[in-house]
Amino acid sequence: MYTGIVHGAYTLCGLQQKPGLSQLTMSLNDELVSGLAIGASVGLNGVCMTVTAIDGHKVHFDAMQETLSLTTLGNLAVGDRVNVERSASQGAEIGGHLISGHVDGMAELVALEQPENNCTMTFQLPPALTKYVFKKGFIGLHGCSLTVADMDKASARFSVCLIPETLRVTNLSDLSVGDCVNIEVDRQTQVIVDTVERVLAERFANES
Repeated sequence: MYTGIVHGAYTLCGLQQKPGLSQLTMSLNDELVSGLAIGASVGLNGVCMTVTAIDGHKVHFDAMQETLSLTTLGNLAVGDRVNVERSASQGAEIGGHLISGHVDGMAELVALEQPENNCTMTFQLPPALTKYVFKKGFIGLHGCSLTVADMDKASARFSVCLIPETLRVTNLSDLSVGDCVNIEVDRQTQVIVDTVERVLAERFANES
């Protein structure tokens, strides 16, 4: 599990592509590699990845075809900045909301407004996920815990407002219209929506 408070955006310094597999090498700092071991979980752009090797500050990961197909990791190139978060330790402060690292899909940035000291991004959701996104609810974008500023169910579009610190620390500042981000809906909201749907479906079935 992750807190959704990204440690920072770090450089992808190596990429080896094989059939059905990409081997990613991240260049991390002292704090992130301290105590890190092979087999540990690290969030890369919101995707839970397993450490396969450590060489000083270079940390290696394997991304399988399923991950490459469902997330933006398949579009990475050497030199790209990637949001990184170590998995949460017991007793860690949850400054955002709990994120599992199991991405639900990708959302395209369709509008970007940047008046002075403000930034509003509007994204196009996959239709199947619209029922889980609500105004003032939580959503994970590239591993960042964010609050939904607005949600238009009809168009399946939602917006988030980013403070300067979020833009400074994460790679969301690198986005342009047309780019995609990994999204993870709030799991508590998902459970509630799915439970209500199931209960109502069972009730209507019993009444018919």
